[in-house]
Amino acid sequence: MAGEPFGRTRDGRAVARYALARGPLRAEIIDYGGILTRLDVPDRAGRIANVVLGFADFADYEARSPHFGAITGRYANRIAGGRFGLDGREYRLPVNDGPNTLHGGPDGFDKRVWRVEAAEEARLALHYRSRDGEEGFPGNLDVTVTYSLTADAALRIDYAAWTDRPTVLNLTNHSYFNLAGEGSGDVFGHEVEIAADGFTPTDATQIPTGAIAPVAGTPFDFRRPAALGARIREAVPQLALAKGYDHNFVLLGGRAALRPVATCLDPGSGRRMEVSTTEPGLQLYTGNNLDGTLAGPSRRLYRSGDAVCFETQGFPDAPNRPDFPSAVLRPGTCFESTTQYRFSVA
Repeated sequence: MAGEPFGRTRDGRAVARYALARGPLRAEIIDYGGILTRLDVPDRAGRIANVVLGFADFADYEARSPHFGAITGRYANRIAGGRFGLDGREYRLPVNDGPNTLHGGPDGFDKRVWRVEAAEEARLALHYRSRDGEEGFPGNLDVTVTYSLTADAALRIDYAAWTDRPTVLNLTNHSYFNLAGEGSGDVFGHEVEIAADGFTPTDATQIPTGAIAPVAGTPFDFRRPAALGARIREAVPQLALAKGYDHNFVLLGGRAALRPVATCLDPGSGRRMEVSTTEPGLQLYTGNNLDGTLAGPSRRLYRSGDAVCFETQGFPDAPNRPDFPSAVLRPGTCFESTTQYRFSVA
């Protein structure tokens, strides 16, 4: 299956868009950043809506996207001070989030054109080779990410990676979900449940302090379904620092077989999303930095709280936290990870 032209990068590389369809779902993905640009899902009445934020034009993805729908790496989330130690050597990275490195740096995987390995009706496989030293990370890294639509109405993302030198790795997809439909307003009425007894509090630059705090008795307790907006305005320091939710939840079971870890329901449309993953962490982010300057395909402006991200991942700053689950990948070992977003109606 051939992709359709979606624009060109500033340096002249062609970007293509691929459409996947199976059952009630339809997805569109571009080979730049492996970005999920559209995901059409029916509501309880059968009405179709795109449930992810994005742009109508490629130029906006290249110039000013806050990682909409992208594969993020080589290290998703933050690394403190733009540096980490591995096997007795310190590696320095470009910083792009205050004093820290965020999502692999200013030219991370979301800014790269990926090679299409397979394009089928309901499956797209993308490959990228990250060269030794790219954005400061050691080792040549080969990454394959496969998007597929499943028979049970899920978008499944499989990650695999190999390296020729010891390195650190953390991969995720950074889709911004609004189950009421892109451009429909805030998601504070979405009801969320997360299988986590703890989360990792952060400092003023949103780097984990190293503690794992219990969610019980806090606005971070989603062990039972709760509306995202029910406690987001509570005067607690962690919410104030992040301007909402932007925290890593410590999932029950750690790094494990694929299992459900979160659900999200929009009561108005009835759309329900179940998140499953093999990863030990989940970053819940409520689009706090959307400031009304970006417009989506609906031509409506995006504001803080207009979407929610469920970024399945290893822990932020794990390369500097030996007590966190290891993010080290060594030669001869294959990194494998799977995340699935399954849709139904209530």
